Amino acid sequence: MNERMPLKIGFCGVGQMGQCAHLRNYATLADCQVVALAEPRAKTGQLVAAHYNVPNVYGDFREMLAAEKLDAVVASQPFDRHGLLVPELLKADLPVFIEKPIAGTIAAGEKILAAEKKSEGWLMVGYNKRSDPAVMWAHEQIERLKATGELGRLTYVRILMPAGDWTERTFDSIIDGGDERPTLEMDPPADDMDADTFAAYTGFVNYYIHQVNLARHLLGESWRVTYADPSGVMLAGTSDSGAAVTIEMTPYMTTRGWEESVLVAFERAYLKIEIAPPMAVGRAGRVELYEDPEYGRAPIRTVPRMQPVGSMRRQTMNFLAAVRGERPPTCNAADAFADIQLAREYIRLWKGQ
Repeated sequence: MNERMPLKIGFCGVGQMGQCAHLRNYATLADCQVVALAEPRAKTGQLVAAHYNVPNVYGDFREMLAAEKLDAVVASQPFDRHGLLVPELLKADLPVFIEKPIAGTIAAGEKILAAEKKSEGWLMVGYNKRSDPAVMWAHEQIERLKATGELGRLTYVRILMPAGDWTERTFDSIIDGGDERPTLEMDPPADDMDADTFAAYTGFVNYYIHQVNLARHLLGESWRVTYADPSGVMLAGTSDSGAAVTIEMTPYMTTRGWEESVLVAFERAYLKIEIAPPMAVGRAGRVELYEDPEYGRAPIRTVPRMQPVGSMRRQTMNFLAAVRGERPPTCNAADAFADIQLAREYIRLWKGQ
């Protein structure tokens, strides 16, 4: 049997997340080869390329796209410049991966959606929690229980997200040549919020958009915010089918460890997920399924042993599979745009603007 050729990947930016969340995974998978990177910090770009055996380095992503024959592009950039950057990348008609969220404003998100429609490529947005093996297993079980209806309807999704140590010292290995950091052009701020409200919106999108997205992923349907606690610690909502949703936003914090958790409840079952730290290496989350079908029958508790792979690496594998057409992107542009729409409505409820 003939071995398939590795996918040729180009990197747009190799900062902290670019290196430690993404490049370290792409560079060590046989399914792909990182053939080029674009990094405006010349010395840092050369050092990173040498460390990860990347043959070609460019100062600008346009030079890279013009010179290289790529199968896909990974662009780990600040989300508040996605509106300027992503439409330009999509002009190359390639699959593009970016970090969450899709954009920092609704206007920038709409610009990206319009650019994707004109492109022969497509966009995957990096919600790595969807690629935690524990979440992937839980999602399969949720879909099964919804399809059979054997344990009642899905009634509730609760996500607790306390701030904590999400890096697990992975940034200790960052390569930095000491170059002066360039001044990047950023997307304009939203024109329908004052400065304080926009700052609150940006903070919410930066810290909690993962949970907004994860709730919809596990529900398998859209949901809307119906209540915003004045303190900013909790929001509540309702899904299209009537399930309740709550997200608790750092009611406490931890200086050691990561304690993000999810409860998905059915009328006669529940799943509990302990999500691994975002930058965990070689470690997935933990999931428990409890099924209590009827009186007189013993309940069943299942705690599967997960594959020892972190969500960032599994996300890399999922993107490569999508590039090959073996599965859809774990989160596409339209799906990710719904996140910032919901975030905008939450801020409107919370701040009144």
